[in-house]
Amino acid sequence: MYAVIKTGGKQYRVQPGDVVVVEKLDGDAGADVSFNEVLMLGGDKGVTIGAPVVEGAKVAATLIETRKGEKIKIFKKIRRQGYRRTNGHRQMESVLRITGIEGAGETAKWDGKVELITKAEINARARGLAPRVEAEAAPAEEAPKAKKAPAKKKAQAEEA
Repeated sequence: MYAVIKTGGKQYRVQPGDVVVVEKLDGDAGADVSFNEVLMLGGDKGVTIGAPVVEGAKVAATLIETRKGEKIKIFKKIRRQGYRRTNGHRQMESVLRITGIEGAGETAKWDGKVELITKAEINARARGLAPRVEAEAAPAEEAPKAKKAPAKKKAQAEEA
């Protein structure tokens, strides 16, 4: 099942379990967010299009983090006049994990666990800079280590 939602002046096609980056939303990490402005639903029973929104449809999500987006450079120039200006901007954005969609007589839930790991931490782990948190697992049985045969040179030196 999927839905098309509208937030921040943009439309997003989402499914349960998707991670979506949208314009900044209010709330702290781990907060539940719901979208009532569902423009379209698609599922096993077919497609339901709203006019302008689907009545009674709702998309639930969890706010993972609020961060600054990519840097945008603004460069202005008037040729032959010696006029150059450089400016920059970083837009605030929110990262969401879609946890459920309901409406048009259907319901879809995401069964996974929402982890509040930020992009900066994921990048640090990828470079080996952050400690990895291993899930508690049963200790695996270690295979007995095979003894190495002595090197040929040592064996020949001992015989001589």
